[in-house]
Amino acid sequence: MRRTALLAAVTALVAGALVWPAARQAQAAPATFVHPGVTVSRGQLDLARTQVQAGAQPWKGAFDQMLASKYADLNRTPAPRATVECGSYSNPNYGCTDEREDAIAAYTDALAWYITRDSRYAQKSIALMDAWSAVIKDHTNSNAPLQTGWAGSSWVKAAEIVKYTYTGTWANSGRFATMLRDVYLPEVINGSNSNGNWELTMMEAAVGISVFLEDRTSYDKAMAKFRTRTAAYVYLASDGAVPKTVPSQNLDTTAKIVAYWQGQSTFVTGLTQETCRDFTHTGYGISSISHIAETSRIQGQDLYGTDVGERLRQALGFQSKYQLGTAVPSWLCGGTLNLGLGPVTEVGYNALHNRLGIAMTNTQALTLQNRPAGSNNLFVAWETLTHGDNAG
Repeated sequence: MRRTALLAAVTALVAGALVWPAARQAQAAPATFVHPGVTVSRGQLDLARTQVQAGAQPWKGAFDQMLASKYADLNRTPAPRATVECGSYSNPNYGCTDEREDAIAAYTDALAWYITRDSRYAQKSIALMDAWSAVIKDHTNSNAPLQTGWAGSSWVKAAEIVKYTYTGTWANSGRFATMLRDVYLPEVINGSNSNGNWELTMMEAAVGISVFLEDRTSYDKAMAKFRTRTAAYVYLASDGAVPKTVPSQNLDTTAKIVAYWQGQSTFVTGLTQETCRDFTHTGYGISSISHIAETSRIQGQDLYGTDVGERLRQALGFQSKYQLGTAVPSWLCGGTLNLGLGPVTEVGYNALHNRLGIAMTNTQALTLQNRPAGSNNLFVAWETLTHGDNAG
């Protein structure tokens, strides 16, 4: 019996050893989180700092643009609220703009601190984060999930840089973490069955918050939702006659899918679920895909060479072509597109073109035309500075 038990134990251990690498590979969360590690890495921050100090372009121009913006104002007064109420298109707007812009300002100050080493910027970033963590308790009304995603994405990028690079004191960093855990994460982690840009933005915030909190369970949950939503947001011809769907949406007929894709019934590679709505919302979705993919890369799982990267590449190329002025065919959105993609191409272009060497003619032309990329005043900011020609 003892020999049998021993053999069984050895067999179990061997089996476990054989299975473990595959199981480990399937997990999205790293065993040890990398910091700063949300959208921008320490290596990328170092390169940006070196290039700005050398006066090199496009980094110096991007930095000057950032420093001249309202978000870098050291006299900025934060405007926190206990309850931020945001209706559709931020109507009503009770603290929505204040929260988003204070969060972008905190991130702007964190970047300014890293590049200049002027501690006033780190302290200002901390002051903004502290003001909100002392007050906010909830987000309400119909746009609450999206608002939480937008603000949460910027807060956590600021916090990652300050906590892991500033040598001064951030006495209330624990309170800030509690704010993220109790106020922000519950609002975004379960996703949304609304338009795709909602859930992608929500997952961007959830992934970033999970990195800051070192919460592997939430990270894995958010990454799984992200991959499902990305596949349902950008169409590839290999998907079949109709796009993939998010199971919980119950889009179980072609008619329902066409309606969800803004009435578009001809599906071509690179088309997104919101292309026929407008390019602005499409840009939100593309941006969050690139931000999450970049965070995943920093954390040790590179998605750019996978289905995620291919969908990002094709979405960028398709939208960029028409943003640059290509005539719109009659089969696409009835022959009319509402343009305005926004400053959203730098991260994906840098990863796919500069790092992987993929030719991206239209995306490259649009990226260079729009430099330096500024902020969309929601959750995207200064990506020529952080990711322009920066494969670190």
